[in-house]
Amino acid sequence: MRVHPPVRPEPGTRTLAAPPSLVPLLARGALLSPFKRPRPDAPVPATRFVLPGVRIDLAHLAAYERVCGFPTGADALPVTYPHVLAFPLAMRILAGRAFPLPLLGLVHTSIEITGHEECAASAEYELAVLVEKLAPHRRGTEATVLTEARVHGGLVWESRSTYLARHRPRNPDKSPAQDHAHDRDRKQGGERERGACLGRRQGSEPLPALAEWRLAPDVGRRYGAVSGDRNPIHLHPLTARLFGFPRAIAHGMWTVSRCLAEYGPGQPAQVRAEFRAPVLLPGAVTYAARGPSFELRSGERLHLTGDVRPPRA
Repeated sequence: MRVHPPVRPEPGTRTLAAPPSLVPLLARGALLSPFKRPRPDAPVPATRFVLPGVRIDLAHLAAYERVCGFPTGADALPVTYPHVLAFPLAMRILAGRAFPLPLLGLVHTSIEITGHEECAASAEYELAVLVEKLAPHRRGTEATVLTEARVHGGLVWESRSTYLARHRPRNPDKSPAQDHAHDRDRKQGGERERGACLGRRQGSEPLPALAEWRLAPDVGRRYGAVSGDRNPIHLHPLTARLFGFPRAIAHGMWTVSRCLAEYGPGQPAQVRAEFRAPVLLPGAVTYAARGPSFELRSGERLHLTGDVRPPRA
């Protein structure tokens, strides 16, 4: 009898009447985290959460724009703002019992955003979030989360975020010698990765520096207040030290939003960004850009790399 691998079920849709409350979700995710054992072949939640009838709170939008450096008063939403609108839906999944990765320690590693049309502050949106897949990563297991925004049924904005749960990848079919070789290669890969963060990739030149930004110690608290992301690593040095950081660190989404603010308000765009190393608060970083490419660095240490382009036709 031939045995077929399990097939991921078609996602069912669950429509919510209101955004989930973040505080209970964060508490539940923290409580469940120690009991989860991440692995790339684990099943992912098949539910697609949908929130219709979302109207923009203009006061909240203005607060977000001020924190991230976008100009206020324009009808066009910043290209990163729908991510904040849908954050409670994403947390509804990531903090749930069915999501196989622990919420505590989950690291946002990259984001790809496509603004198919200019998103107006006066429009009414339907938001949807779904976990697309898990994948093995050299440092653990990575989840891809798809977020969509629609107006009158038409897709106007979408993003794919990757989140990494760090753990030791291990192949049970390997012999001890093979496993030792794997550990050696993984260590060497980590050293290469640290070198890429601390230095410049071979054959590439630094982007020209355009500005030096001095970041206040409360950047994490201010962005957390408008985004709902009150992860303790961003809020205070004492809580950040519990997770191995010497000081609080800036949100990755704040760093990419602050860079994109230099490109102007929310025109349709395709954005890709990778979060490479944490930005400590308080601190100073260099914003550098040339054409579509941008980065944040301190000395030769890269914190963020990305590019912004017109959307594909």
